[in-house]
Amino acid sequence: MESQKLSNHRWTICGLLFFATTINYLDRQVLSLTWKDHLVPEFHWTDSDYGTITALFSIFYAGSMLIAGRFVDWMDTKKGFLWAIGIWSLGACIHAYCGIATSGILTGNWFVSFGGAKEHIETVGDTALVLSTSVTLFIFARFVLALGEAGNFPAAIKATAEYFPKKDRALSTSIFNAGATVGALAAPVSIPFIAEAYGWEMAFLIIGVLGFVWMGFWIFIYNKPEVHPKVNAAELAYIQQDVVINEHISEPVTGASPEGKLSFVKCLQYKQTWAFAFGKFMTDGVWWFFLFWTPAYLADIYGMDSTESALPLFVLYMITLLSIIGGWLPSYFVDKKGMDPYAGRMRAMLIFAFFPLLALLAQPLGQTTYWIPVIIIGIAGAAHQSWSANIFSTVGDMFPKKAIATVTGIGGMAGGLGSTVINKGSGVLFTFAGETQMKFMGFQGKEAGYFVIFSICAVCYLIGWVVMKALVPKYQPITDL
Repeated sequence: MESQKLSNHRWTICGLLFFATTINYLDRQVLSLTWKDHLVPEFHWTDSDYGTITALFSIFYAGSMLIAGRFVDWMDTKKGFLWAIGIWSLGACIHAYCGIATSGILTGNWFVSFGGAKEHIETVGDTALVLSTSVTLFIFARFVLALGEAGNFPAAIKATAEYFPKKDRALSTSIFNAGATVGALAAPVSIPFIAEAYGWEMAFLIIGVLGFVWMGFWIFIYNKPEVHPKVNAAELAYIQQDVVINEHISEPVTGASPEGKLSFVKCLQYKQTWAFAFGKFMTDGVWWFFLFWTPAYLADIYGMDSTESALPLFVLYMITLLSIIGGWLPSYFVDKKGMDPYAGRMRAMLIFAFFPLLALLAQPLGQTTYWIPVIIIGIAGAAHQSWSANIFSTVGDMFPKKAIATVTGIGGMAGGLGSTVINKGSGVLFTFAGETQMKFMGFQGKEAGYFVIFSICAVCYLIGWVVMKALVPKYQPITDL
């Protein structure tokens, strides 16, 4: 076995996780890239209405993450991921029929085309009724989308723990997590043009179908490494090298239930769970704010429509691809500096936490050209994705494989709650700032509102890191499960 060349099926699995995450972020981006140009004229939405929809999506996602983690641990990785992507792809497609449903509810015309639905909605004199009905229907569609999308990261992190040793997990996580950036990158150069050419409904349908295609590949390619015919003995030994206790491990945490089950209540007794959850709560909302509101920011501040903002958004997410460094840096600290995996990850996360401070300059320097905030948001996004890859990997460092999806779900719920606060708060603030022409730090109107949110986003990572370090100052894996 020592002379046998390692097979590389683990990287094929990593590739599948990458494409799943890409589809995941494409699906959630369709709304942010169509609402200003297509849904506002049709349904009369305001910033506050959009903020409500995105905030409720975050709440649904948060609650679903808690369930999804347990579901994936119960169903196991293969079936759990199939259920997750099947549900979210269905949810993505449901969005396309919200116009027809609005027409059916308000006019009684259900069996109409997408174009026919628009014509019938225009005959409704009560615009407030059109607004409330359409918002309610989109909220339902976002609920189904969130229910499925919540399973992506618990399943992906669990698959990564099954196929990679601890020292490689940050790198493999950063690779599949880069799918979030690639999805966000592909969205502005595809979705607005699909919507412009074929209607916003087809944008939801075409992107939504991609998940069903992915399911076919997952069924035939994925299986446990212990039984997979494409994983040879050398690769399996490499994957399972963590069976040997790491010499750096100190102060292992014991006390888990003897039957090997880890309940929610039991999870919350560990400082490691709270550290992960707080880090997610403080930072997930920043990424989701940039994801959901940057197209609106370019429209509100610089007057761009969705097709005009395609190039700036493409450049922004190209910069975010620098996040691949997030997987390499902790490996450098572990291999070259002799740190344990947790210490190496925390050192890397501290470095990444300083880059979002540039967001403080986005609005002031943006007076010169929109390219400056675009570049700054791209750098902040790259820092977030680097941070995200490492904070996810801390779960695998601390918890046994059977509990990873559950703990990831708890952290995801916390991240979703943080995202709810920032998305709803942003919508209310931007509407208020626009209507009252609010003044703050030399800015007025919506510019003042964006400056406030950018300033909050800038400091979230350092706050998150300090609290995480205080809760778990050194490597403390949980054993005896």
